Amino acid sequence: MYNILKDIAVSSGMTAFGVGAVGDLSPHYDALPSDQTEGLSYGISLGVRVSASVLKSCVTGPTRHYLHHYKMLNLLLDQTALKISLAVQDKGFNALPIPASQIVDWEKQTAHLSHKMIALRAGIGWIGRNNLLVNPATGSRIRIATILTDMPLKTDTPLQRDCGGCKKCIDICPVSAIKESHKDWDKAACLDKLKYFARAHNVGQYICGLCVKVCRP
Repeated sequence: MYNILKDIAVSSGMTAFGVGAVGDLSPHYDALPSDQTEGLSYGISLGVRVSASVLKSCVTGPTRHYLHHYKMLNLLLDQTALKISLAVQDKGFNALPIPASQIVDWEKQTAHLSHKMIALRAGIGWIGRNNLLVNPATGSRIRIATILTDMPLKTDTPLQRDCGGCKKCIDICPVSAIKESHKDWDKAACLDKLKYFARAHNVGQYICGLCVKVCRP
């Protein structure tokens, strides 16, 4: 069944697909009641590449073009997650698709769950200095989504990699929010700048794109 679900993902345009054992993460799901995720101990992680050409427009911050692309990628992820969930349900198992980009608390910058942590377990990438997922093929130029399920699936092996000596994201961050370790990322400084970009760049959403743009293999 793993290969069937992966084929659905690939045929829908996904760049990355993986499965991780995530049952122990359920207490950390910020906006999902425990009875909703009970027994859903497998996490299917999907990733789709962000266009390098679109990112070129992000010179001093986000653009309307990038905003549109960002939204369309999230829509594609959600549609693909739905297709995979329906395939899982057709086999008699439960599936819970989690929106690709739905922030529950902007001040804390938390969603229903951490897609990055699921992707980490699923072997799709590692957490970079910019506190984003870094995929070996796309860098941080990737959007991700998650499906939780109780279908027993083959699991992938987490990648034992890091950013090495690359510090491009540190150099480009306009508020020096990115540090040597992602654990020291300045969440407050980043959020303040995102709020500024939302107003000043007329995008109406908390996005940036600068550290994404420079993060590539």
